[in-house]
Amino acid sequence: MTTAAIDFVEVGPRDGLQNEKALVTTADKLELIRRSLHAGARRIEVTSFVNPKRVPQMADAEEVCAGLPQVEGASYIGLVLNARGAERAIATGRLHELGAVCVASERFAIANQGQTSAESLDAARAIVTMAQAAGLKGQVTIAASFGCPFEGEVAEDRVVAMAATLAEASPAEVALADTIGVGDPAHVARLVRRVAAAIAPLPVRVHFHNTRGTGLANVWAAIEAGASVVDAALGGLGGCPFAPGAAGNVASEDVIYMLERAGIRTGMDLAKMVEANMWLTTLMGRKLPSMVAQAPAFPGICAEG
Repeated sequence: MTTAAIDFVEVGPRDGLQNEKALVTTADKLELIRRSLHAGARRIEVTSFVNPKRVPQMADAEEVCAGLPQVEGASYIGLVLNARGAERAIATGRLHELGAVCVASERFAIANQGQTSAESLDAARAIVTMAQAAGLKGQVTIAASFGCPFEGEVAEDRVVAMAATLAEASPAEVALADTIGVGDPAHVARLVRRVAAAIAPLPVRVHFHNTRGTGLANVWAAIEAGASVVDAALGGLGGCPFAPGAAGNVASEDVIYMLERAGIRTGMDLAKMVEANMWLTTLMGRKLPSMVAQAPAFPGICAEG
């Protein structure tokens, strides 16, 4: 591994909470964001602008944005699935990036967004254009890049072709998402290399769920293959309301421990993230999936922030 640093994206306030049955208050979401900032996070996915009837946890998107702390160097991301969501996100005046989503499989595209895969690709490109016109960054995630909950295997050629088409819109980056946590390190390395070559010089971002315990291995394989941006969620919370069986994201604490321990800078302070985990554990009323937060502290593992 020759990579010296990666760009870390905390997705807990959005992806970590969107599948929770008990509603989390706006004030607690903002506290989660503040604690993430305190630990060093400078790119945070703060909310999504989706139909509140379908995703009740994100019904307060505008309120969350209104309360965002102004921190120098912080970049706040709002997830949007269509033009209406993009308009809402831009209207807040508080976001720095719009995150669009397209889907590599037909059935999940329809379940997740009410569009075909091709329609979701067109919509994502349009959202990138809207973001750029508003003076914001636009980036895109290809969901179900490593497998679909309804169709099973997803052709690598399909994902690479989608990434190349997205690159024509000049997004800030293209992310590959293992929405249901079926990826393995060999598959991840192969696909990341192919996509990196197809979209160069745009960065490849990765988003892994730990459904089958391969999340951390997949993060490592992705970075080794050229990914430079990594998503993770505090405590390992997360899941998708429209993807049966999808478990939590890779835990921020676990990713930070692994990478910092290996000499790869994340810009994050692990001790402060563990403290945030303790707070979030109390808030959620249950033990969270993160392993590092449950283990004894080990000397020399924390970034200085």
